[in-house]
Amino acid sequence: MGCTMELLIIYETVEGQTRKVVDAVEAQIRAAGHGVRLFNTTDRLAPISFEGIDKVILAAPVHERRHPQGFEVLVSASREDLQALQTMIISVSLKAAFPDGLEEAQEYLTEMEMRTRFEPNRELLLAGAVRASSYGYFESQIVQNVLLDGREVDLVDGVREFTDWDRLRAEVSAFLDA
Repeated sequence: MGCTMELLIIYETVEGQTRKVVDAVEAQIRAAGHGVRLFNTTDRLAPISFEGIDKVILAAPVHERRHPQGFEVLVSASREDLQALQTMIISVSLKAAFPDGLEEAQEYLTEMEMRTRFEPNRELLLAGAVRASSYGYFESQIVQNVLLDGREVDLVDGVREFTDWDRLRAEVSAFLDA
């Protein structure tokens, strides 16, 4: 194993799947013998520090065609610090769950990069989850008819995870080794 690194994970979560992804990534980084700090962009008053950080992983979900505004604002405001480090972004969306949705999932990320004027070294389009039990009527119609494009999806207790955990581990491993 090479020298120990210190990583920073900057994230925001809306329904909890991105937090689940972040927890898995944090565990993988620690198991590889590296240090990791977490920064949740919903904590608007917390100061962020890049001191002593070797690499940064950014993770955020897509809702209504974009990543959370607070996440994008922090990325934009931290652009110079981020550009000085090796970075990877994990964009979590339902569109990434289906081959015919990957182009649209990439568009969400490209549009965020244009708004923030920040382009990471690595990108991962990662499928999220459906949490039907937490949706109102309008949200459930959007999920079923727009995001899932009418596909029938089996839910277990109102939830269906599409996240490819093996792919996530492989991509994080490659990022750590780079």
